[in-house]
This record gives sequence, structure tokens and C-alpha cells, in this order.
Amino acid sequence: MNVGTRIRTVVAAAGLLALTATAPALAHHSFAVFDHTRTVTIKGTVRTFQWTNPHAFLDVDVPDGKGNVKPFTIELTSINMLSRVGWRSNMIKAGDRVKAVVAPLLSGQPGGLLLDVTLSDGRKLESPVPGAATFKRSPETE
Repeated sequence: MNVGTRIRTVVAAAGLLALTATAPALAHHSFAVFDHTRTVTIKGTVRTFQWTNPHAFLDVDVPDGKGNVKPFTIELTSINMLSRVGWRSNMIKAGDRVKAVVAPLLSGQPGGLLLDVTLSDGRKLESPVPGAATFKRSPETE
């Protein structure tokens, strides 16, 4: 194998390695599983607030109006992004009452991506979702 062929082989292998290494990161940050055409507003009691990487999660127990409670899992952005806009790990606690506007899961499962949350003291926290403008807000429903 001559020197030119070796160099081309090394460059091609490095390029393939770079593409392979970045593919999972690109796929991970997709918001394709959430409905971009509407939002839903939920009100309920916080079961857990998970301040974890790669994303924070908010689990809310939502009454259905018939005396039943449905668990609703809400995904947030990374804790790094949340921290940059003022969020803290102790801002939301189990037992807190919240109102959340979410882009629901396309699957119809009880969950979604947090766009904003209003705490029981009236503070409204925006979620720093990349491309937030691509999510069409629906009139508030309960």
C-alpha cells in the first residue's frame, strides 16, 4: 500500500468514526416524539421532580374529573439549560400543585415536553426548549 492510499484510508476511517460518534447525540436531542401542532394544559400534584441528566423529569398526578388520578410524565430540557435560565433543583417538590403546558406525546401516552409551568405561588417558569417557537400553543383546556 503506497503512502497516498494509506493517508486516504486513515482520513476515511477518521471521518467514519466521527460520523458514528455523533449520530447518537443527534438522535437523542430530537423532539419528533412530541406533537408540534398543539399543547395541553394539565393541573395536578407533583409526585416527583427528577433533577437528572440528560433531562429533568416532572411526574404529576392529574385528577380526571371522575375521582381517578392519572400519572403524567413530563420531560424537561437538560439541567444545564434549566440552570442557565434560573431553575434550581429545589424549586419544585413532591406535593406541590402545578399547572403545566406541554407538547403531548404523539403516541397518546400521558406525557409530554414541558413548555412552561406555573407553581402554586403563581410563579411561571418557562422551559428553555430549543426551537420552542415550533410548538403551536393551543387555547388552555383542562
